[in-house]
Amino acid sequence: MTADLTLPAWLTPDQRATLTALAERNHAAHGDDLLGILLSGSAGRDYATERSDVDVVVVLTDEAAATRSTVHSAEVDEAVDSWSELVDVPAFGTEGWWFRWTYAHAPVLLDRTGGELSDAARRQAVVAPEEADSILIDHDRLDGWINFAYRALKNDRDGRSVEARLDAAESVPWLLDVVFSIAGRVRPYNKYLPWELRHHPVEDWPADVLLGLLDRTLAGDPAAVRETFTRVRAVCASYDEWRGHTRTTDMIDGWGDELDVLAPR
Repeated sequence: MTADLTLPAWLTPDQRATLTALAERNHAAHGDDLLGILLSGSAGRDYATERSDVDVVVVLTDEAAATRSTVHSAEVDEAVDSWSELVDVPAFGTEGWWFRWTYAHAPVLLDRTGGELSDAARRQAVVAPEEADSILIDHDRLDGWINFAYRALKNDRDGRSVEARLDAAESVPWLLDVVFSIAGRVRPYNKYLPWELRHHPVEDWPADVLLGLLDRTLAGDPAAVRETFTRVRAVCASYDEWRGHTRTTDMIDGWGDELDVLAPR
């Protein structure tokens, strides 16, 4: 069983021992019903500290998974996926959506499906073009970001600094959904955002640029909100051209003269 595991080079001896024992235990319990194991969390991304535990996803046949549940301990978080759960890709806004980034850049330690498991895990973290359109337009993430940015700038204009900072801060999650959906990727958990941007760059959003804009936005800097709007508008125009429609551009233009407050000063 140990020889079947593919362990990343950065793991410590203790992490390797933990994962080997976990794999052998699951093999003993489930035999051929054990389809694979993925390493997620900080350990899976070479981002762990001395306080980090090891996060794994154990993939079992549907029948075997029905007898198991997630186990949390100080050393290991062992989530269990049935095969059906892994191949099903939850839509944005549904209960399973937020779990999809778990599979992003997560090393596959064991795949007994001839590569089907690895492919299914990759699909979880990818946003297809039609899905991106749905997130941006049907789920209003683009319009919602513009709304909060607009409100933040109006509050700043009217001397309401606390209100401006609150709206600016609330705009950030909407912005990140826009940025990553256009890039065809699931938005990372906040803890991993700098790591993701630096190790897996997003076109048109260099890590230092986006992180700098976010930092200034969270401080309520109106210039940062306006700079972000200018960049979003340009990215949306390129996205629409690539998709062969004008949906995001039309949504932005639908704000009409209200966009004046978002124009660079």
